[in-house]
Amino acid sequence: MPNLTQVESQALAPIEGHGPAMLANVEHWCRLNTGSRNLAGLAEMADILGEAFAPLGGSADLREPSAVETLDTNGERVPLAHGRNLHIVRPGRGNRRILLTGHMDTVFPSDHHFQSLKWVEPGVLNGPGVADMKGGIAIMLEALRTLEASPLAGEIGWEVILNADEEVSSLGSAALLAEAAERCQIGLTFEPAAEPDGTLAGGRKGSGNFAAAITGRAAHAGRNPQDGRNALVAAADLAVRLDAMKQERDTLSVNPAKLDGGGPNNVVPERAVLRWNVRPLTMEDQHWAEARQKDILAEIGTRHDVTIDVTGGFARPPKPLDDRQMGLFSLVKECGADLDQRIGWKDTGGVCDGNNLAAAGLAVVDTMGVRGGAIHSDREFLIVDSLTERAQLAALTLLRLAEGRLAA
Repeated sequence: MPNLTQVESQALAPIEGHGPAMLANVEHWCRLNTGSRNLAGLAEMADILGEAFAPLGGSADLREPSAVETLDTNGERVPLAHGRNLHIVRPGRGNRRILLTGHMDTVFPSDHHFQSLKWVEPGVLNGPGVADMKGGIAIMLEALRTLEASPLAGEIGWEVILNADEEVSSLGSAALLAEAAERCQIGLTFEPAAEPDGTLAGGRKGSGNFAAAITGRAAHAGRNPQDGRNALVAAADLAVRLDAMKQERDTLSVNPAKLDGGGPNNVVPERAVLRWNVRPLTMEDQHWAEARQKDILAEIGTRHDVTIDVTGGFARPPKPLDDRQMGLFSLVKECGADLDQRIGWKDTGGVCDGNNLAAAGLAVVDTMGVRGGAIHSDREFLIVDSLTERAQLAALTLLRLAEGRLAA
């Protein structure tokens, strides 16, 4: 390819022949269930990935997750367990460092029916995590191998975080992501492309998950209902009020998602738990939503004479496509053009660890993974040719970052 330097051409040449090995890794990794709550499966995957990345060098360790609480169905605060996170650090001779992130977990628990792989047509593999994102981890590994085998190895440092809880908002790994981001200037996250044609995700909304435990007062529904305080009705009122926030601010998405509570027809319900998600387009939206929710919760408590205990928060800040982000996007687009790959991008309401890295001040492209689609469903698929295609894109991006092709 005429726009590649001799060093780049020689470095990228072996990738085409590594497609079968990359696919074998994906198939091996996807046969192991790593649902976000399957701590045994995640621990086994962390060991497997640690061995796969070991030849790259660097220091690797398994980091314990941060302590997190949630509400159970009775509204009691309980610990929420997460798996350990694989962290690898390889310093370079330069003073810049790249943070590459991926996640071991999938949305499919061990009791989900979707556990096996199958070919849906030649070159298209269906299976849990093939795109989101064990295919992406395979690309990350190949790209780093390419960098480390090139004369540019060591010109730029890198860190890898493969976390165990991205699909459940990275609550246990957020501190690790923030800590690593302080040492790095550039972030690459290997989520699958936003579209099967390879389109990248550009700007992203933020995301907050919340749960409210509502405590009223039980009473006989026939003899003395006036003495009761109906927690279920209060929770329903809260859901309606929260849902109306998106009419008050059209750049905000709100989804009341689950309501637990109630019991026998002859008892005024004393306890209820409501869970909801909020997705702001901008930080102004997030601040507005935080204040509005506070007002609504106070109004519901007063109106229904109930107490409310809230957990959760905005774990993913909005990720605008600002000038800092555009510099890195432009470099990736240029790399794609020199590989005869057309790279575009689109905004999305989905969130990922790229939100966290951007909020920490890094320039981030967070869809460097495979081409595929139907993620989070039993139709999830990987376009196998994209393993080598996107590995070349990621490797060339790393090489050019090592060359200093992105302004600080």
